[in-house]
Amino acid sequence: MALEQASTITPSTSETAESRPNLRVVAGQAPGPRGWLSGWGLLREPLPFIEKNFREYGDLVHTRLAGLHVFTVAHPDGIKHVLQDNHRNYKKSVDYKILARLLGQGLVTSEGELWLRQRRLMQPMFHRQKIAAFGTMMTDCALEMLERWRGFADRGEAFDATPEMMRLTLQIVGRALLTLDLTGQADTIGRNMTLANEHMGQAGLGTFVPWIPTPANLRFRRAVTQLRKLVLDIIATRRREGRDYGDLLSMLLAVRDEETGESMNNEQLRDEILTLILAGHETTATALSWTWYLLSQHPEVERKLHAELDAVLGGRAPTTSDLANLNYTGMVIDESMRLYPPVWAIGREAIEDDEIMGCRVPKGSNVMVSQWLAHRHPGFWENPGVFDPERFSAERSAGRPRYAFFPFGGGPRMCIGNMFALTEAQLVLATVAQRYRLKLAPHHPIELQPLITLRPLHGVKVVLERRGN
Repeated sequence: MALEQASTITPSTSETAESRPNLRVVAGQAPGPRGWLSGWGLLREPLPFIEKNFREYGDLVHTRLAGLHVFTVAHPDGIKHVLQDNHRNYKKSVDYKILARLLGQGLVTSEGELWLRQRRLMQPMFHRQKIAAFGTMMTDCALEMLERWRGFADRGEAFDATPEMMRLTLQIVGRALLTLDLTGQADTIGRNMTLANEHMGQAGLGTFVPWIPTPANLRFRRAVTQLRKLVLDIIATRRREGRDYGDLLSMLLAVRDEETGESMNNEQLRDEILTLILAGHETTATALSWTWYLLSQHPEVERKLHAELDAVLGGRAPTTSDLANLNYTGMVIDESMRLYPPVWAIGREAIEDDEIMGCRVPKGSNVMVSQWLAHRHPGFWENPGVFDPERFSAERSAGRPRYAFFPFGGGPRMCIGNMFALTEAQLVLATVAQRYRLKLAPHHPIELQPLITLRPLHGVKVVLERRGN
């Protein structure tokens, strides 16, 4: 049985309190398991835990981690309230303080005026026309990767597609935002990013007391030091050159504070560049890895994808202008991110008391809006565990709530790189799938690893099969 079929969430929204005798309903209070450590499963096995709670308690579940109240939201209405309608009442949750140990005060972790200023500054680099100009480069990078893959194909050798996707997306983000090829540093970045991701995504002593010199904490500190040094060296080189490349780094180096006339210091630059390098390649690579797995398990979807690519492209390399005609290709990416969202939950902290879906949420509570639950919610997705790209057609999408599908977040803090990532993923998929089928290696295990991103624990080991055309 394919993994996505085994992870279907059983409907609970149609059940009544009477049909679930363990459900204690109190007006104005969100239901959930009792106990001051009732949320411990969030730290140990988060996806099975939130699925179980959804089945038993519904769309809004209250748990506790000692003195911290945690509310998990699965319904699009509640998600919209937190991310959009009442977003001013919510700030980044404690998870982002942990993430800031790596990323500092970059766009993902910063708040308030700092975040707003940096967001406005960077927005022009992610304009639709700017992204379209990157299209040829994205395809060229994918074609370079395929040249390396010829040896795998000739030998019939199995390899892990996940690090290949990481290397490719790192190359693309480096060229687009820094006019720099980072593939020479791919192993260093990949190794240290994995260490940092696993450290922050797993509930251990170091997560809560980072100053204690445990082996895990020391490994994490070394990883952060190496990643930050790499970025600082890039900044130092660019400062010495004094040349405007027209990229994001040049833009950040040139900006001046309106009041003081001062430029950004190295620490600010480091945080923003490191955030864009890591966040900008990790999520897209993860989405593509899951896409290859899903296609390998669903040959009928793969055939439809190949038919569209053959009809629209006829063997030539895709461009951004082709994307409007590659509708099924786009739906494959969307459906992959529905089943396996690279970011599986977003955390917020209530600044003041609030009410979500009729239930009181006290000031200081942690509110987790979950893509994993919303994307598989049986109230909004027919047969939610089935890989069915055509559910994203215009006809079948009509009337679906906006926040039933939100892989890039939502509201004012929606991911700044969402169009960049979608364009990149579709062009890479089209380029690779024209030449090869990626077949999952026999007996290779596929398991979820819900860290900061939702990675395949053992990667996605594949064998290449050349297409006939």
